[in-house]
Amino acid sequence: MLLTALDGEETAVFAAAAGKRRQRPEGGGEAKLPACLGVSILSKADEKHKIFSPFCPPSASVQVRVEPVGRWFEAFVKRRNRSASASFQELEEEEESSEESEDEEFQLEEYPMLRTLDPKDWKNQDHYAVLGLAHLRYKATQKQIKAAHKAIVLKHHPDKRKAAGEQIVEGDNDYFTCITKAIEILSDPVKRRAFDSVDPTFDNAVPSKSEGKENFFEVFAPVFERNARWSSKKHVPKLGTMESSFEEVDNFYSFWYNFDSWREFSYLDEEEKEKAECRDERRWIEKQNRASRAQRKKEEMNRIRTLVDTAYSCDPRIKKFKEEEKARKESEKKAKADAKKREQEEKERARQAELEAARLLKEKEEEEAKQAAQQAKKEKEIQKKAIKKERQKLRTTCKNWNYFADTEADSVKMMEEVEKLCDRLELASLQSLNEILASSSKEDSKEAVDKQVQEVNAQLQREREAEVQARQAARSAEQASGGGGGAGKGWNEDDLQLLIKAVNLFPAGTNARWEVIANYMNLHSTSGMKRTAKDVINKAKNLQRLDPLQKDEINRKAFEKFKKEHTSVAPSIDNAVPSERFDAAGSDSNAAPWTTEEQKLLEQALKTYPVSTPERWEKIAAAVPGRSKKDCMKRYKELVEMVKAKKAAQEQVAAKSKK
Repeated sequence: MLLTALDGEETAVFAAAAGKRRQRPEGGGEAKLPACLGVSILSKADEKHKIFSPFCPPSASVQVRVEPVGRWFEAFVKRRNRSASASFQELEEEEESSEESEDEEFQLEEYPMLRTLDPKDWKNQDHYAVLGLAHLRYKATQKQIKAAHKAIVLKHHPDKRKAAGEQIVEGDNDYFTCITKAIEILSDPVKRRAFDSVDPTFDNAVPSKSEGKENFFEVFAPVFERNARWSSKKHVPKLGTMESSFEEVDNFYSFWYNFDSWREFSYLDEEEKEKAECRDERRWIEKQNRASRAQRKKEEMNRIRTLVDTAYSCDPRIKKFKEEEKARKESEKKAKADAKKREQEEKERARQAELEAARLLKEKEEEEAKQAAQQAKKEKEIQKKAIKKERQKLRTTCKNWNYFADTEADSVKMMEEVEKLCDRLELASLQSLNEILASSSKEDSKEAVDKQVQEVNAQLQREREAEVQARQAARSAEQASGGGGGAGKGWNEDDLQLLIKAVNLFPAGTNARWEVIANYMNLHSTSGMKRTAKDVINKAKNLQRLDPLQKDEINRKAFEKFKKEHTSVAPSIDNAVPSERFDAAGSDSNAAPWTTEEQKLLEQALKTYPVSTPERWEKIAAAVPGRSKKDCMKRYKELVEMVKAKKAAQEQVAAKSKK
């Protein structure tokens, strides 16, 4: 019986002879198929066209679906995934077998230094070269390694060489030990990986910047391809060309800046822990080996980082991308600046439009106000002319009636009353009065004039009474505030004049101004009354609220006192004995107050001519026109005393504040 397992798309058809049925043997068990049973393999195409290939002519057919298992199921899955037929799989298997045969037929390269190797120095030997695989190295397969070992053993085995009459070194000192170590290292995946990590033929060199700037791609492409073998990840990106996109270049450098290397340096361990005599020594060896491996791993990663940094700094594409990015940013910056400029221009235009509209509106309002003022002026002129006309008419009418008097005195008195009416009455009142006078008799006119005079006099009387009451109220308020604020302390004319002088001497902005003014008054007051800052403030406020006539009176008295003091030589402050030069008033003395310009000239002359200057005061007097030597010396003494008093007042306030 022929039985073949196929996939679900194929069907095994069992054909049995007509009339033949399964027969159970006498001893029991499964029924056996007759000898003429044939098995036909039908594909879809065969089944479609009803093509049969029986081994014997069947009389009937039975279809049975068979599931593939084992290696047939694996082959079925491969064929289904690749949409391949059974014949194509057979071709692939033949190709694999041919490749295996090629692996077995590779050429070995004899290592010329094999017989001179020192077995004790096996760790420093090239194991691939020992087995003749120096041209394949890490690309060699395990089959190739085994075949190379087999071939070299057949040639260099001590028994073979001994049979050929060659002298053999006894023990492990024969070079054949190097062959044994080579196959031991390369046949073990872990040990082979450790040896490949320190491949003596690998070039660890990193190109310099000067080399990379001239031929970047020719210099760095082989280096990256060479180092890509250490990557733990597959599909290492290529360096690319000058036409590579930004994404490709960025992906390349991102991969290498995050490079994950499988390279390890356990092969270079100086100590082998298997040789340790105790556990502590083994731990110490492991610690030393871990430290040396970590150091070499760090150096390896630094080498890779240096390679990537050098390539990045020399890559012309990076420079191109940076220039493009810079140009893009500059264009964006320029566009932003242009947009901002346009926005500012729009705002400026809007502002200019608003200003123009405001100017036009202002001009319109000014024009309207001007016209209104002109109209009001015209009306005022008209009214003024009308009032003048009515006043003249009133005067003429009263004059014609002889001012309604029989005697000259009554006539003069009435004339004054008429003038008072002309000054006080409005236009309407004058017009109505003139109408009455024009249409009435002398007696009626006199009565009307007398009535109007009485009304005007009554109004004047009311105004005078109101003014008197206001003055009395102001005076009483002054007395109340002065008495309450000063705690019963009166203010005479000298104190008021001294207060005015102190306020002018210590202007607004002076530190602790009112305390300084109070101390100044206490030092120079002749009344002996001690003033506080509160008293001074209240009195200064009262002076501000005084009637202008009273202010003028105080200023007049102060000026008269100043003039009186300056007409004769005043005694110095603190009872100081004045110089004999000031005892008698000279004929050339100028009693007029010093002006601001004269004061400036005096100060400048004092700076120009110091104390050591001969005939100093004569030169100072010559520098101040209109002033004599005596005037300049006298003014200087006054200024010195004034400055001393001011400093004393300020120092006293400062001392109080510290306490």
